[in-house]
Amino acid sequence: MGFKCGIVGLPNVGKSTLFNALTKTANAQAANYPFCTIEPNVGDVAVPEARLDVIAEIGGSATRIPARMNFVDIAGLVKGASKGEGMGNQFLANIRETDAIIYVLRCFEDEDVTHVDGRIDPMSDFETIETELMLADLESLEKRKPGLEKKLKQNDKEAIQTMRLIETAIAVLEEGKPARTAEIEDDDQKAWRMLQLLTSKPVLYVANVDEDSAASGNVFSEKVMAHAQSEGAQAVVISAQIESEMAVLDDEEQAEYLDAIGLTEPGLNRLIQAGYALLGLKTYFTVGPKEARAWTFQEGWTAPRCAGVIHGDFEKGFIKAETTAFDDYVENNGEQGAKDAGKVRQEGKTYIVKDGDIMLFKFNV
Repeated sequence: MGFKCGIVGLPNVGKSTLFNALTKTANAQAANYPFCTIEPNVGDVAVPEARLDVIAEIGGSATRIPARMNFVDIAGLVKGASKGEGMGNQFLANIRETDAIIYVLRCFEDEDVTHVDGRIDPMSDFETIETELMLADLESLEKRKPGLEKKLKQNDKEAIQTMRLIETAIAVLEEGKPARTAEIEDDDQKAWRMLQLLTSKPVLYVANVDEDSAASGNVFSEKVMAHAQSEGAQAVVISAQIESEMAVLDDEEQAEYLDAIGLTEPGLNRLIQAGYALLGLKTYFTVGPKEARAWTFQEGWTAPRCAGVIHGDFEKGFIKAETTAFDDYVENNGEQGAKDAGKVRQEGKTYIVKDGDIMLFKFNV
């Protein structure tokens, strides 16, 4: 499953430094000038999952394969992007292809790294980005209206629904609010997603702080965290510079580094986990002698749909799923012990898979 989180921000806020740390590569050129990232860079990142190591050890698995997420480093935005300024058109098109947006906001002072607006104000940076995305949404909605007029005269139900949602979105945006704040009924969710509004995407805030503020944050990051809390959104405080330096260290060296600066885990772990939660993603596992593997699924999915994550034939020919809760697998020292204790369940097509379930799918094609 290719879930993509777009890393977005003004130029020189640390997007590419953060991306490089995430992917442990130098594919995204981090440089002190606007638009150094001209093409979006996509990194395939492993999702930190301690449970995978546990079940692999118990199951005697030869290899361990974590779940993965895609992060996209997108060219820096400037005022006027919605009208094509800077890399505006490309920037907006690249965001449209992502499932969620990570706003990287500069929360550090550094005379050697210029700010495009000449001052450090993370909330002003956020407002610049959000405003450009809202203007782009308004323009795209207004362009769609004329094409619906003819269908409306023919009393086309789909057109009526689409126009109603367009008007809802326009009303919210004209109030200066992003489309994600609109209240949309369940029956309208699919049509709402078809509008492909930039500001309807879920948002995660990253406060990029200096190295001395990595553990406790600073006055700039406090503003970001307060805004996120008021919006009911998730936010993470990270020093992209520290994460970049740690990316080249082995596990033991990382642990020593973290201990020295007062952190218990890399900020990137928190970022990836927050992105996972933001998209409503969960993990189930498969385990055997060859491999233990973590698989990503959307919260609320049934067993057949989760089976389809592995292969479409698993979903089409689904019969049942042998299912063991993670805690039961661990407490009974693996599959056979769980079976002996009556903890392995036979689940059918209506079963809603739980986070941490260990699954063995039975299918026939």
